[in-house]
Amino acid sequence: MLVAGVDEAGRGPLAGPVFAAAVILDARRPIAGLDDSKKLTAGRREALALQIKAQAVAWRITWSAAAEIDRVNILQATLAAMREACRGLAVPPGLILVDGNRLPTGLPCEAHALIGGDAREPAISAASILAKTARDAWCLALHTRYPLYAFDRHKGYGTALHLDRLAEHGPCPEHRRSFAPVRRSLQDR
Repeated sequence: MLVAGVDEAGRGPLAGPVFAAAVILDARRPIAGLDDSKKLTAGRREALALQIKAQAVAWRITWSAAAEIDRVNILQATLAAMREACRGLAVPPGLILVDGNRLPTGLPCEAHALIGGDAREPAISAASILAKTARDAWCLALHTRYPLYAFDRHKGYGTALHLDRLAEHGPCPEHRRSFAPVRRSLQDR
């Protein structure tokens, strides 16, 4: 049975989309070094992402934009991105394993939530890596559009640097207006 692993990246940041990935690994072509993306260096994640894309049976990366997050909330936007990633796989899985304790509705097959799955299940680790590298690349591109915010350094997370830039310049169009620090910044203007 083909098993798809699913994970997200970017639930906590103050700006940008939340990304989700679904990956079906090829059991005949194991990939060494898969782990929770947060435990890997950026260089290692990038190298593994290339290998995953080349060797997986199927993979798909999707996202929900900041406006969608503001409209439906971060949890629902995350679940929607996960559902779309699963539905968009070129090869249908027989089982879906999702990192965390919540499952999207409308999945194409049986599914289970697996707390800590990104460190325990290789397919979820692979999805974690693809979602994280895609989001990081998006943040680097965002930095070229809005260099005042230093998205290349904090990737949208609420670091001291990001909060300082938000206070100084106010939110850009990619900031999540439903998140408290951004909402406060808008009220202060």
